[in-house]
Amino acid sequence: MSAAELFCGQQTVFAAIVGKPNVGKSTLLNRMIGAKIAITSPRPQTTRNRIMGVVTHGEKQYVFLDTPGFHLPKTKLGEHMVKSVRDSVADIDCALFVTYPKETLDEIETQLLAELKTAGTPVILVMNKADTLSSKAKGEKFIEALCALYPFCGSVIVSALDGTGMQELTAELDKHASEGPHLFPDDTLTDIPEKVIVAELIREKLLLNLFDELPHGCAVSVERFKERMDKPLIDIDAEILCEKESHKGMIIGKKGAMLKKIGSEARADIEDFLDCRVNLKLWVKVREDWRNKESVIKTLGYT
Repeated sequence: MSAAELFCGQQTVFAAIVGKPNVGKSTLLNRMIGAKIAITSPRPQTTRNRIMGVVTHGEKQYVFLDTPGFHLPKTKLGEHMVKSVRDSVADIDCALFVTYPKETLDEIETQLLAELKTAGTPVILVMNKADTLSSKAKGEKFIEALCALYPFCGSVIVSALDGTGMQELTAELDKHASEGPHLFPDDTLTDIPEKVIVAELIREKLLLNLFDELPHGCAVSVERFKERMDKPLIDIDAEILCEKESHKGMIIGKKGAMLKKIGSEARADIEDFLDCRVNLKLWVKVREDWRNKESVIKTLGYT
C-alpha cells in the first residue's frame, strides 16, 4: 500500500487561538481538546508561552496553538510573549480571534487584526462568554457589528465555560482543513513536556490563591521529576521564583500555611494530570527583576 493510499481521507486543521488577555483562550483550548493542559485564572496574561493542543476525531485532526494575550509589553518577558503571538500566526490554516460580547474593537485588538491581515491569515471571529448574554439575538447583533469592522471569514458565538457553540466552531474549522496525513499520533493531546505542564499547574495555584496580593512576578521551575522504582509515585521538587522578599513572605504565609495550601491544591491537579500519586515539595526563591533578565527568562523556557 502506498503512502497516499495509507493516509487517504485524512485531514488536518492548524489553528492559532489569539486575542487580548483574559478573553478565555486557554479555557477554549481545554474545552476543544477535552483535557486541561493550559492553566486558567481571572488574571490577564496567565498564559506566557505558546501551548499546543491536539485532538483527533476520525479522519480529522485539529491542532491548536494557545497564545499569550496580545498586549503592549512593559518587560523583556512581555516582549517574548508578544513575539510568541506573532510567531504563532505564521504557517497556520486559520486564526481563532477570541473576544467577548461587545459592539466594537479596542486598540489592542485592532492592532492584532491588522497583523493577521498583513500575514494573509483567515480569521474566524469567536465571541466567547455566550453564557453572559441575555439572548442569542443580542449576540448576533454584536457579531454583526464586529464583522462590519473586519472581514472575518466566519463567526460563531460560544461559551468555553459550558461548551455552547463547540459544534458550530468545529464546522467553521472544517472549512480550513487540508488533505494529508495527521501531524501527530491520533492519541496525542499536546507536545508540551510533562515537567512544563506541572510547573504551570503550580503557577496557576499561585495566581488563584494570591489574586489580590501578588503581581505577575512569579514563575515556577521543576528541578526534579523522578519516578520511584519501588512504587507508583513521582517525586517532584519545584522552585517558585518571585521578585521581592515581601512577595516571598506572602507566598509562604503565616507558619507556611499559604505555601502548604498552594502545594496541596497543585498536587491534586498534578496527580489527576499524571494519573499517579505525587510527592510534591516547593521552595520559594527571590530573584529581583527577573522578568527583565534574558538569562532567567531563557532558563524558564519563556523564549
